[in-house]
Amino acid sequence: MLELQEMNLDAQVELLDPVAGTAEQVTRFHTTDYLIRVKGMSATGIGYLDGGDTPAFKGMYEITLDVVGTTLDAVDRLMLGNYKRAFTPIAGLHHARRDAAAGFCVFNDCGIAIETLRKKYGVKKIAYVDIDAHHGDGVFYSFEEDPDLCFVDLHEDGRYLYPGTGAVEETGKHAAKGTKLNIPMPMYADDDLFFKIWEKAEAFIRQARPEFILFQCGADSLKGDPITHLSYTQRAHAHAALRLCRVADELCQGRLLGMGGGGYNLQNLAAAWTAVVNAFVQNS
Repeated sequence: MLELQEMNLDAQVELLDPVAGTAEQVTRFHTTDYLIRVKGMSATGIGYLDGGDTPAFKGMYEITLDVVGTTLDAVDRLMLGNYKRAFTPIAGLHHARRDAAAGFCVFNDCGIAIETLRKKYGVKKIAYVDIDAHHGDGVFYSFEEDPDLCFVDLHEDGRYLYPGTGAVEETGKHAAKGTKLNIPMPMYADDDLFFKIWEKAEAFIRQARPEFILFQCGADSLKGDPITHLSYTQRAHAHAALRLCRVADELCQGRLLGMGGGGYNLQNLAAAWTAVVNAFVQNS
């Protein structure tokens, strides 16, 4: 919040309260059995939801429902035309699968947003764009056979980083083959390489002609994150946000939702997220 104030961005946006989600919203993407498991383990706060990355804690169910509800509130407001852009900082939990948690992610609000756009609003063509250092495997594999989801993911090469997926050869299956673009970035990739590779990513998105864009802009791809090895600055996030604003204006009636994603360096989080918000404000 301090960084928003220092850039006078707080005076140029509308700050909204979180919104509680519902079980019905969650089960648009996740299985009912998984929902029940999360709810039960939330009551005890004991154990792990996966093989050891995602611990249960008391109140987990209600807290993660807030992430879902807030993301979907943003989707609703964009679809109703209240705003052209929205940004939800605590969101973009892209590792959770339909029936399991993974990588600190309990409910996959990205996948839930995709299913909500389809089931509630009849939006067919959706682009999911992810520049978090980690591959968005929970989204990718859940929609690997979906030809109408354009998936674009620039991530640190999975040979060096969790979850170890997102090879360039993974382009979708069956009718969806060729609708997914995974771009593994080498260790220490910098802004210059990002800008160069982004041209390919943007061309791929434009070719898909989406009606709505979801942008997972994790800050763990910035230099100085303690668990990753990329070397972007906030200029990469600003560039991607700016270019996606233009694509959204041309193809999606402006509808672009940014989701904060991961990051383990607080200064990087502030820098990346304010860069995205600033790009949204300057191009709204």
